[in-house]
Amino acid sequence: MIRRPQIALLPDGKRLHLQDGPIDLIVEAQGRAAEIEIAYAAAAESLTGLLDRLCQELTQLRRNVSARNFELSDVVARRMFAAVAPYGDEHFITPMAAVAGAVAEEALGAMTRAAKLDRAYVNNGGDIALHLEEGQHFTVGLVDRPDHPSLVGKTIVDAASPVRGVATSGRHGRSFSLGIADAVTVLARTASQADAAATIIANAVDLPGHPGIVRCPASDIQPDNDLGERLVTRDVATLSDDEVATALQSGSDCARNLLTRGLIEGAALFLQRQRRIVALPDASLSINTSSKSALATAPQMERLMHA
Repeated sequence: MIRRPQIALLPDGKRLHLQDGPIDLIVEAQGRAAEIEIAYAAAAESLTGLLDRLCQELTQLRRNVSARNFELSDVVARRMFAAVAPYGDEHFITPMAAVAGAVAEEALGAMTRAAKLDRAYVNNGGDIALHLEEGQHFTVGLVDRPDHPSLVGKTIVDAASPVRGVATSGRHGRSFSLGIADAVTVLARTASQADAAATIIANAVDLPGHPGIVRCPASDIQPDNDLGERLVTRDVATLSDDEVATALQSGSDCARNLLTRGLIEGAALFLQRQRRIVALPDASLSINTSSKSALATAPQMERLMHA
């Protein structure tokens, strides 16, 4: 039996909720009403059977990308691999690091192929694919820690920018992290690229061997995860200002390297009341410097993606 997503129009009558297992999308499109209806139908259709197809390739998708000899048939699986492939020579990373962004891209691509839209976004738990016609922009809400969000600012992505993907990673997110960042938000040309890069940068925000950082094997928490026995962060003690600065510097160095390589367009890194901004103009970030902040995920994002 082919899996079909659960579909519901949210109470505001504008946004669509699509859910199939771990895939949980909030979709919004703007344009002519008839085009929006076509786009929403295309988004739902794009998810039909997608989870089953990815599950069929799950063994490969959980392998370290450095293995190279992947034979993936599904277009989303191949997109996941392409997003993480640039990191295979230096980092442990599997295609699963880009799954949320790749799925968001798939739904958005189906929408824009089927309909003429002014702008649209697909938010997959905070990993977001964007569509902008000329002259359009999105205001992206900024929140503090993703697990306890409160709105603290905003930044602008306009059509002239190459940015079409936003993703946030860190130890408070939905997935495991090898680092200690409260949040790392990345802007990139695609959602899958942003997703992969946010994982890499968040892992780099770290203080290896610090006695105040509690870690355990990922397999102890989730036996079938893609990280196996690698140690993931479970808790971080209050760090000194110098220790926070050291951890953030490591992450910032990583982000600048990815920026130079053309893998990201900018990043914001946050840990215990300190921040580092890489290639995002401070003028666009109205953040209280005493707050731990990141680009909005989930409900806060939905409220600010309209302006």
